[in-house]
Amino acid sequence: MEQTNYSERGVRRVLEQLGERRFDRIFFVACGGSSALMYPSAYLVDTRSRTLAAEYLNSNEFIYRAPARLDERAVVILCSQEGKTPETVEAARFARAKGAAVLTIAMREGTPLEAAGEGFVLYGHYETCPMKDTSYGVMYMLTAGLIDRQEGAGLLEGMVRALEALDPVVQRAKQDWQPRAMEFAQSCRDARVLYSLASGCDYSQAYVLCNCYMMEMQWINAIPIHAGEFFHGPFEIIEEDSPVILLLGRDETRFLEERALAFCKKFTQKLFVIDAAEIDFGAVEPAYEGFMAVLVLNNICRLYSKAIAGVRGHSLDLRRYMHLMDY
Repeated sequence: MEQTNYSERGVRRVLEQLGERRFDRIFFVACGGSSALMYPSAYLVDTRSRTLAAEYLNSNEFIYRAPARLDERAVVILCSQEGKTPETVEAARFARAKGAAVLTIAMREGTPLEAAGEGFVLYGHYETCPMKDTSYGVMYMLTAGLIDRQEGAGLLEGMVRALEALDPVVQRAKQDWQPRAMEFAQSCRDARVLYSLASGCDYSQAYVLCNCYMMEMQWINAIPIHAGEFFHGPFEIIEEDSPVILLLGRDETRFLEERALAFCKKFTQKLFVIDAAEIDFGAVEPAYEGFMAVLVLNNICRLYSKAIAGVRGHSLDLRRYMHLMDY
């Protein structure tokens, strides 16, 4: 396999395989971090498509909920990094039995997930591949292509250009934010609980930061809170020493994040702001900056996780339960 453009070629191949089929709904189905990476693509459908509706579901709930509109007019996109998450593989089989078009993505070929679907796209490891070949890049291209094939919106070509322009942006951001990552790590190394706030596309990164990086990989209690829901209960927990990581992106919902920021500035001394407005997006077209900001925030959040793992002496690979027992 050539190591350049393989994900884009895979996306275009899968779109071609769909032929003349028409759809009215896309189900985004996965678990954990693989689920979170689909959230921005669901946002893409909600804000850019006139003919497609988006549904975003955990793999197991997808099966037990059994959506009534899961039929031949539906596309189901599923992701599992290793391609063998049992719930996601079963969800793919379930969707296919209902007549839906089942598309799968993973970082490995020849997996049970690939076998359960009818169209497959390979993506690369986030630490070594270009942004276009990451799972986020594949999901953006695949979703944009599905919208294009019905509406002729021209989203796919613009998305490809934006992803190709993003690599130097991410590299600069990682260099610039390294000192702040260390500041966060030193300040929060002994924290008993952390909170992360975001909205829109960015909420996916609040989820990943808390559920994956902090709880799964660091065993630190951490809660992702939607910035819009923050003022409907959760803000009562904020005190002067409450650690809050606030993510601000560049999509249409930024106001919700700015409102949360204004409150947190007044009531906590442990506020860590990751603001995509501080980042120069270079050649990325403005229409795509909101979507590309997610990948920048993802890489900066990963810096934060590595930094706190280092100062705590707690490897990001350490697990107590995951993949070590039946559950």
